[in-house]
Amino acid sequence: MNPSHSVIFNIKPGGKLQGSLRVPGDKSISHRSIMFGSLAEGITQVTGFLEGDDALATLNAFRQMGVRIEGPDNGRVTIHGVGMQGLKAPKEPLDVGNSGTSMRLLCGLLAGQGFEVTLVGDRSLSGRPMRRVTTPLEKMGANIEATDAGTAPLVIHPVDHLQGIDYPMPVASAQVKSCLLLAGLYAQGKTSTTEPAPTRDHTERMMSGFGYDIQREGAKATLSGGGHFTACNLDIPADISSTAFFLVGATIAEGSDLMLEHVGINPTRIGVINILREMGADIEVLNERDAGGEPVADLHVRSSKLKGINIPEDQVPLAIDEFPAIFIAAACAEGETILTGAEELRVKESDRIQVMADGLIALGIDAQPTPDGMIIKGGEIQGGTVGSHGDHRIAMSFAIAALRASGEITITDCANVNTSFPGFVSLAAKAGLNISSAS
Repeated sequence: MNPSHSVIFNIKPGGKLQGSLRVPGDKSISHRSIMFGSLAEGITQVTGFLEGDDALATLNAFRQMGVRIEGPDNGRVTIHGVGMQGLKAPKEPLDVGNSGTSMRLLCGLLAGQGFEVTLVGDRSLSGRPMRRVTTPLEKMGANIEATDAGTAPLVIHPVDHLQGIDYPMPVASAQVKSCLLLAGLYAQGKTSTTEPAPTRDHTERMMSGFGYDIQREGAKATLSGGGHFTACNLDIPADISSTAFFLVGATIAEGSDLMLEHVGINPTRIGVINILREMGADIEVLNERDAGGEPVADLHVRSSKLKGINIPEDQVPLAIDEFPAIFIAAACAEGETILTGAEELRVKESDRIQVMADGLIALGIDAQPTPDGMIIKGGEIQGGTVGSHGDHRIAMSFAIAALRASGEITITDCANVNTSFPGFVSLAAKAGLNISSAS
């Protein structure tokens, strides 16, 4: 039996969320802290590191390539950088589990290393599209072997050199952009990416934080190969994607009053706040400050009545990972919520449009999937059993839905919650969700 099928969440209906909490560190920033800390000259100290399976996959990959990394210990990691040319060929394939970020970013970083390396992942990751990174990397001169379907395993063969390119991206994707910029570190000349819509910019911010010269002008990011990173200290903000479940939960559960601390509010990631506010949520952004080049704040959220909206398409890339939670808010809103322009959701850890629609329908909500989104009519959430299809964000979203359900909700296949949010069950229970987990 697949172990990921053996974790089940049971959530009793009702409750409210109160108090203060800090959710685990940002997954995107945790991945990048390991990558840049490993390539830097000197010792990088990281606090707030996310000890989830995905970020640990990146950490273990760099250990296999000869980098000495101490921790993680309560979010503290010490990375002894080996410099830009210091990585060594791993003795076996690098297994990144379920982590699309690890695979796509490492693909770029390793394309110019001068040694052969194979990237493998779990069954879900091995079905996700990789041509979006291998095709532009090949334009730079990389030699990457994928399956006939363009998926992992990926075998990266050494080449004499990479050549910088100016790449207009066909799809807005931070992973593709970051992959090419990482390859550009090892390329001759300049590498530029131009995105069709804004995506998260953690890579660019952190490169600057580690002292690498990167220019940003509107939708275009440009760097030249051959520079170096200097070690620094990083306090990783709480992940807004993980915070989203509590933003929605406290909004929909009557009597809730919750403070979420040290949350990353990077402008490329705050779509969930903008969308929930437009629906009528009461979210205050307090105590704004800077943490290692990333803006952070405390978010104060109180329960409120929501109304259905047409979700603005310009917010979709800024909230792409938060839609499972936003769909729960829509199910509790008065009227109809319409999402368009989100076809990217169909190639995440699961087909998030179809899986969320199936789950909402199972709980008595009128949800119609469309090719690029969903139409949800607000209603009464009933109890029932929902399959998360091994997708961490689906599992957590339906857990939060129980705050407004009329009966108990059971969610199957929840082990992958550890990829992004270890400790979710205990933290949610502490805040007031009536949740238990069984395996």
